[in-house]
Amino acid sequence: MARIFAVANQKGGVGKTTTTVNLSAALAAHGQRVLLVDLDPQGNATMGSGVDKRSLATSVYHLLVGLNTLPEVRARSEAGGYDVLPSNRDLAGAEVEMVDLDNRENRLRDALHAVDDEYDFVLVDCPPSLSMLTLNGLCAAHGVIIPMQCEYYALEGLSDLVNTIKQVHAKLNRDLKIIGLLRVMFDPRSTLSQQVSAQLESHFGDKVFKAVIPRNVRLAEAPSHGLPGVVFDKAAKGSQAYLAFAAEMIERIQTI
Repeated sequence: MARIFAVANQKGGVGKTTTTVNLSAALAAHGQRVLLVDLDPQGNATMGSGVDKRSLATSVYHLLVGLNTLPEVRARSEAGGYDVLPSNRDLAGAEVEMVDLDNRENRLRDALHAVDDEYDFVLVDCPPSLSMLTLNGLCAAHGVIIPMQCEYYALEGLSDLVNTIKQVHAKLNRDLKIIGLLRVMFDPRSTLSQQVSAQLESHFGDKVFKAVIPRNVRLAEAPSHGLPGVVFDKAAKGSQAYLAFAAEMIERIQTI
């Protein structure tokens, strides 16, 4: 049975897409069967996986509004070694159209049931807001991976996100839990980064992943080549960190 994880944070620019793409490729490199679901209308995870969002005949939009089935929408990241439910600007219209649809919060969950035995991991890249799209990601997921920078404002937003997850758990998805917090764009030279990191470990304990993703130029360069960072430059520190994170995820799901 596929384990479904939403990569979510209501704050923008915290590395959600970078994490989703590189974790997908890193898990695939560890021999896992992976599906990446791009729920962001910007389509950055789609492009970062080497799938051209501008030439899509069908996208995750068509899946959510019931126009196409999952196998009809699915694309392949040849470089990354995983499958993708791609996204483009069409998805922005889904917000409005889904308001009148039956079971609107569970459209993604219901669609994923069809391929439950085809994957080990399904990773959902959520947009940076609590929208109908994010809600679909949270309702489909068994758990949430929260990427966050070690800075003051990130801590402020974290409490809001935790409250949102608690509400979804209580009202819509009893399976939902926080799998862990991933420290990203980490600068070990910064005293603030070290202080916030220590606060996270003190407050959340083993919910904080051991893997730490450093600030890394090669990870930032990779999307312009249509490649995950772990493929673009496997030897880079950021890539090695995501490969370590993937190994930690594989180990952690044994205890979930």
